[in-house]
Amino acid sequence: MPINLNTLTIKKAQDAFRSGEYTSRMLTEAVLAEAKKQNADINAYAEIFDDALTLADAADKRIKSGNIEPLTGIPVAIKDNMLYAGKESTSGSKILRGHIATYSGAVVEKLLAQNAVIIGRTNMDEFAMGSSTETCAYGLVKNPIDTKRTPGGSSGGAAAALSMDGALGTFGSDTGGSIRQPASFTGLVGLKPTYGAVSRSGLMSLASSFDQIGPFGKTVADTKILYGAIAGYDSLDSTSVPNNHATRVTATKKEKLTIGVPTDFINAEGIDEDVRERFRATIAELKKAGHSILEIALPSLPKSLAAYYIIQPAEASSNLARFDGIRYGFSKDAERLIDVYRQSRGEGFGKEARRRILLGTYVLSAGYYDAYYNKAVAVRRQITEELSAAFKKVDVIATPTAPSPAWRLGEKSADPMKMYLEDIFTVPANIAGIPAISVPGESVVRDGVKLPTGIQFMAAAFQEDTLFQIASAVEKIYE
Repeated sequence: MPINLNTLTIKKAQDAFRSGEYTSRMLTEAVLAEAKKQNADINAYAEIFDDALTLADAADKRIKSGNIEPLTGIPVAIKDNMLYAGKESTSGSKILRGHIATYSGAVVEKLLAQNAVIIGRTNMDEFAMGSSTETCAYGLVKNPIDTKRTPGGSSGGAAAALSMDGALGTFGSDTGGSIRQPASFTGLVGLKPTYGAVSRSGLMSLASSFDQIGPFGKTVADTKILYGAIAGYDSLDSTSVPNNHATRVTATKKEKLTIGVPTDFINAEGIDEDVRERFRATIAELKKAGHSILEIALPSLPKSLAAYYIIQPAEASSNLARFDGIRYGFSKDAERLIDVYRQSRGEGFGKEARRRILLGTYVLSAGYYDAYYNKAVAVRRQITEELSAAFKKVDVIATPTAPSPAWRLGEKSADPMKMYLEDIFTVPANIAGIPAISVPGESVVRDGVKLPTGIQFMAAAFQEDTLFQIASAVEKIYE
């Protein structure tokens, strides 16, 4: 009997393993076949690993022993910026082509410890710089729902791989919306955890104070399982928050939640009216279901984008300085050392990476540091304080995930400002280090195709369970 990957969830797969309906090898073979067939067009994967079936066989032995964990035997995929020992890891960049990881990052180690089946690494915008996965050195990624459109970015490959049934769960990184926006564009659930809730050890850094690894799932329940498998303290990551830390407050069990809606922010120009209407309709349904809706004022939130696009390039310019054509990856021969640097970085980095490196170097330079970087840091503090004050009145804050549905490939790639504006709703959570989730809402129609939209919810630090609760409520509305 063939396995219906389209309707298969992680829980259903685990139940099938326990009952003996099928094995991890059988499931992995089915997923690999679909991934290889679809990838020829979608380009979600940079590489499909040739040892996936070996991992599946090891998982089946564990399942037979009865020692099964939530992801044992489950085919998953990781973003190309997550280190996996012995595998190529390039962050979607030519400058790291051929770089083989010498160790596995903490998240990958956790997956392997559970005998999850890691089937491949997914394409991404180069060094996670982008919102459409069009800047990848391995070529652009298409949206499986409409292949003329973007799957979002920078974790567009991870979103597309799951959307095309080329995995049962995937992991991306979110610096300013890179999990939530692709989830919105591909009809998935995507979680950006609290900063410090998931180890960043073994994640190639873009902007170290923003980056966070998180999961994509087909359902809220799957996303919760995937998050639970990777969360926890890691002594190898200085930004990881200890389990007994005061900020790790357990979510209050409440049947009905208070939802804050920053109306002025949502009513701003540049947001598609039908996306706004779908958002309002979802909020109305949540109110009917008994949740309280409270309009809130967050006057500093519109400044998030400007602050983010100063701090993020500044951190990126520092983090990417190590890629110099000397130690590993792409290198150009030259007579002088300075020319090795210039030519290796000039050819090895793509246009968007070079743009942000230059911008970051500029805002950190003498004479501009105070005018730009220090001001952005002050705005970041103000935004964080406003959100913290808001969570004393509400349990979650709701916005659309993105101001538009998936756009056509090439439509915004020539205009960086248009692309950056797509992050308007997602960057505040990264700025404040709080968790946020995108859950599918009602579709909109473009060119005769139904395209998903996403509803985003933010919560106070370490309140992921509250996010899963409200996301489940939205999921029930659109079942």
